[in-house]
Amino acid sequence: MTPVCVCVCVSVSPCRPFLVLPPLMEWLRVSVAHAEHRRSFSVDSDDVRQAARLLLPGVDCEPRQLKYDDFCASRKLDAASTEAKFLQDLGFRMLNCGRTDLVKQAVNLLGPDGINSMSEQGMTPLMYSCVRGDEAMVQMLLDAGADINSEVPNTVHKYPSVNPETRLGTPLTFAVLHGHVPVVQLLLDARANVEGSLQDGMENYTETPLQLASAAGNFELVSLLLERGADPMVGTVCRNGISTAPHGDMNSYSLAAAHGHSVCVDVNICVCRCTHLCVCRCKHLCKHLCVCVCVSGVPWTLHTWLESLRTCFLQHRRPLIQGLLKEFSCIEEEEYTQELITHGLPLLFQILRASKNEVISQQLSLIFTQCYGPYPIPKLSEIKRKQTSRLDPHFLNNKEMSDVTFLVEGKPFYAHKVLLFTASGRFKSLLANRPAAENTCIEISHVKYNIFLLVMQYLYCGGTEHLHIRNTEVMELLSAAKFFQLEALQRHCEIICSKNINTETCVEIYSHTKFLDVPDLAVYIEGYFLKNMVVLIELEPFKTLLYDTPPDSPATDVLLDLEKTLGVRIQSIHLSSSKGSIV
Repeated sequence: MTPVCVCVCVSVSPCRPFLVLPPLMEWLRVSVAHAEHRRSFSVDSDDVRQAARLLLPGVDCEPRQLKYDDFCASRKLDAASTEAKFLQDLGFRMLNCGRTDLVKQAVNLLGPDGINSMSEQGMTPLMYSCVRGDEAMVQMLLDAGADINSEVPNTVHKYPSVNPETRLGTPLTFAVLHGHVPVVQLLLDARANVEGSLQDGMENYTETPLQLASAAGNFELVSLLLERGADPMVGTVCRNGISTAPHGDMNSYSLAAAHGHSVCVDVNICVCRCTHLCVCRCKHLCKHLCVCVCVSGVPWTLHTWLESLRTCFLQHRRPLIQGLLKEFSCIEEEEYTQELITHGLPLLFQILRASKNEVISQQLSLIFTQCYGPYPIPKLSEIKRKQTSRLDPHFLNNKEMSDVTFLVEGKPFYAHKVLLFTASGRFKSLLANRPAAENTCIEISHVKYNIFLLVMQYLYCGGTEHLHIRNTEVMELLSAAKFFQLEALQRHCEIICSKNINTETCVEIYSHTKFLDVPDLAVYIEGYFLKNMVVLIELEPFKTLLYDTPPDSPATDVLLDLEKTLGVRIQSIHLSSSKGSIV
């Protein structure tokens, strides 16, 4: 590699416009890269300015003025390649002199690609004419068949002198960049792509013409491009030279505001329903439009945030949705009004249901956890209900003194009608219409013998104090208690289940709970989901529960149940007369 001479003068300022500046070696690396692209042996001040455009997003540096390079003979070429290169260079020079009468002769010299041939900078004759603002030459080249939407290549393999700042640039891009309004008008009339090289559905890593016009503060160009359908919401994913992680999504509003062009911000607002300025965190309603306006220090109102989010969701603006969801933390808790329950939660869960995007899911999970609040999940309390009659545990499963026999898993279990008649409506219906004098035999199916024994122990002992329930038995006992309509025993099982809930077991317990139709325990687990959703959303079982539950499953709409539970929680904490009463 040829050594490069670097001479940079930096004046020290007491105030730093950027909190974190790139290291000196990174400045040198990017500046040297610009010099090498120009095939220069020294770094000039313009190379440093172009490095600043990459390393400091939003910095107001004039782009490098482009011109056709002199013919370079330093490359090792054979005779035929040298002749072809010389003729192409002559063709470009003839076109760059502005003589429209030489177009035909020049095209014949350019090579096999003709009018659309590219120089080592990756630029076509039409691009150079747009840089110069030569309206007559632009029209002549278009008439000769020049590709109006040609792009500067994104590689240096075939075109070694491609400037990093011009990659993916189109003729319209260069005309806007240099402020040539008549040429821009001409290109747009000829159906040039108003968004430059941007294609629908693709991430944008280069500025659109509207972004360039907004950054330059060219009101006339901004108005013209908007009139022709340019999208002011398109953002460029900026990447610095140190890492590949995106560190900003700069759209036309961001660039206009960052460069202090308030007029361009206003004209963008006039043609768009919703905007989001990446450079500010200040918002309010403007007339009948939902608009983000740069007024420093003013937080979001809930209504404005919701309407902005709704508009972005309807327009499928994923980057803006992510930006707005991130801003939810700026909304004060005093803003948690009934509108959040009636309009906000349905919208948020609709986005979660439709998006299935990992970043958006994480952001929504954080919002749900924030809305649920830091207070503990409301505990399930025991039901204190005295039985109207009870027997000594000595009579439990005692054949000699029993008057009713249950057949469970083929084994007899002996009991007493006087106790069971008053225990629950289920036992009463099982014993109804049975001869009182005979020892009645009733078959119990779907209940295991050891579970039925626990049920009878609860009845004969008069409570749950003497029960020893294993964790492996609790769900079956819960099912049996619900079947025999023993509410106090059912609630005791629910409390045991609530204590066994963790990130590994919560989904399985919830599925059983929904199958058994136990609403109080289901609400408790939904509270656990909401309180720990940031962690749970990363786990496959939980994602399957949210998105891939079979249609015939009892938990068919978990998201709707979560929405209802969160709405009740917000109502009790922030809107009820006795706030926080549920905790």
